[in-house]
Amino acid sequence: MYRALRRSAAASVYLVVGLRTALPSMLGLYLLPFAGLLAMLFVLVPWLPDVLRPVRALAGIERRRAGRALGREIPEPYPAVEGPSLERVVRLLRDPSTWRDLAWMVLHGLSGFLMGVLAIGLWPSILFALSMPLWWWAAPEGSMSAFIVLDSWPKALTMPFLQAAINAACLIWLLPHLARFQARLAGWLLGPSRRSSLTERVERLTETRAEALEAHGAELRRIERDLHDGTQAQLVAVALRLGLADRRFEADPDAARELFLQARDGVEEALTQLRAVIRGIYPPILSDRGLPGAIRTLAAGQHIPVRLELPGEAEARVPAAVEAAAYFVVAEALTNIARHSGATKAEVVLHRADSSLRVLVRDDGKGGAGTAGGSGLAGIRRRVAALDGTTRIDSPAGQGTTLEVELPCGS
Repeated sequence: MYRALRRSAAASVYLVVGLRTALPSMLGLYLLPFAGLLAMLFVLVPWLPDVLRPVRALAGIERRRAGRALGREIPEPYPAVEGPSLERVVRLLRDPSTWRDLAWMVLHGLSGFLMGVLAIGLWPSILFALSMPLWWWAAPEGSMSAFIVLDSWPKALTMPFLQAAINAACLIWLLPHLARFQARLAGWLLGPSRRSSLTERVERLTETRAEALEAHGAELRRIERDLHDGTQAQLVAVALRLGLADRRFEADPDAARELFLQARDGVEEALTQLRAVIRGIYPPILSDRGLPGAIRTLAAGQHIPVRLELPGEAEARVPAAVEAAAYFVVAEALTNIARHSGATKAEVVLHRADSSLRVLVRDDGKGGAGTAGGSGLAGIRRRVAALDGTTRIDSPAGQGTTLEVELPCGS
């Protein structure tokens, strides 16, 4: 019962606060016919952007309020409108969000006002009904309770309590549903339409795929450079030493042996370089120890203490591409901390949700980190975006840096 009253009280507050946007919306309803008439006379058309500004501000207030009630952010659906005055007017008139805002004003102006008045009136109406048996005899003739005229004591001692019960049922059951309806109406009309969301999604995917292709090309060029300038050159030198050793073997066995030893060292160095190239593609430690074990190894190699909060091995198993990206994020972040932050401690947190992997790396360094200038953070953002993930960097000057990455990985 206590929880039901709390829900009813929260719903009442939400509906009453909704009058702050419902009343201006109702006022707008009365002004719309006059505004339409002026628009037909080409007086309002040049000023349409200025006229819509308070409408969008009002919708923004309701959008934030509904977002808090729904537990999710409702993004603004308005595209940027630039250019000459007439072109901006045409774009605004063709923008679906303009008409959705006006439709919200119509619906919310009527329903929001009625809901707010109902939420205000239900609470005192219960006390009013419960107190009616004490003074019904002094009420004007024809006074009613529960749609029954009170003209006798039996009616006065039963009907008011029935009325209070009906009002309490409306308070407990109806108001929370009305509050949810009002919030969902705002989320439906004031948020991006499905078409605009799909368009934005396609644009984002196009951008991230282009970045992925660019990052892939840069990675291929790096591997080619490492193989050409490092491993290939080393193997050529080994071949030359072996050829010279073969020629000198009969005449100078000691010099030939020295060349053989140099060739062996060259082969070992080439193998080391090959391992480094392979490690850059997919670190073998991920296959050997899994993501938590690989991150523990990274943390152990730091010169500052790194606090770890990692899931179990079974819980942390994710697709190989996501695993490699998470390892890259942590490795690059810890490298940046060691080189640039001046931090005395760091923290790495891995959290596996149903459909995503969240990576958090935090330090207490000097802050001020950014993705400009081709920094390691820019590489992290590109690699995460290639997997349709999100990256958030919070690095106020003097207050350390927090890097938060979320990678989708399926259920």
